[in-house]
Amino acid sequence: MNNHWLLLCASSLALSFPVCAGDHGDKSHKSVGDDVVAEQRAALAASSAGKGFGPQSPRDLGTMKGSNPVMFELAPPYSEMNLCNIHFHKNAEHKGGEFTQYAGNGDGHGYNSGYQYTGELSHKEMKPVKHEICPSDHGSLYPGDTIEVHYVHSTATVKPGPTLGSCLSEATNNPQLRVETQVFVLVNDKKAADFIKLTEFGMSGGFAQAKHIPEKTGKPIVYTGSTTGPGYNEKASPFQVTWSVRPKIEKVNIETVGKWCKGNAFEEDHAHGVRNLVINPDLISDIK
Repeated sequence: MNNHWLLLCASSLALSFPVCAGDHGDKSHKSVGDDVVAEQRAALAASSAGKGFGPQSPRDLGTMKGSNPVMFELAPPYSEMNLCNIHFHKNAEHKGGEFTQYAGNGDGHGYNSGYQYTGELSHKEMKPVKHEICPSDHGSLYPGDTIEVHYVHSTATVKPGPTLGSCLSEATNNPQLRVETQVFVLVNDKKAADFIKLTEFGMSGGFAQAKHIPEKTGKPIVYTGSTTGPGYNEKASPFQVTWSVRPKIEKVNIETVGKWCKGNAFEEDHAHGVRNLVINPDLISDIK
């Protein structure tokens, strides 16, 4: 976080105003220097130059122009595709809407980086929970944390399951892919959205569908990109993906996220790391 943001958070706390969303007290992780991120971006540019890779993700949703020449058709609406996977990242991979506060460079491997909710939460919403939520070697989740949830869809005849492999089939190894994206903020509030319900799925119209993807969090920003994750910080992703990112956050009850991590159809038990924001114009597409 920059010094100005830290000052705002400290002032809010001292005056008993609502606190800044990312201020949950987890200060144990050190961040790598800007030079490490710069080197990763340079490696990405060098390894992809002249190779014909398509546009990459994640990106700044406020940057409308890109110069990547690879074009492909947008995937069908998600209602005409099969849900194949649901997973989430700690902090938003995308920058835009209500999540533009940079969390820092993180550990250089995708953890403790990305973007956070820029709004404020009440002290009640930020009240610590009494047990770890979705713990992993990279830490747990806390009230006030931002997560980006990816509802991945495929035109292949597949069923929802673990990893991107669930989006492919023996009959179709090059399906069209679409990611419906929602950024959530974790709060200690039983009245907030229930993550178990948000990730429920079933058959509808002949397709596997997530039943409760949020519909009131703004008009989605649609663009062509790729798969994400920190494994692509220094190399380009070969997958072609249609992204649909909602600009407004929704608050979700952190306890329900913890319950989901203890058992779900996708075998997800912790938050994934984030890929560096792709800023090289040669590696992003126009947003139309």
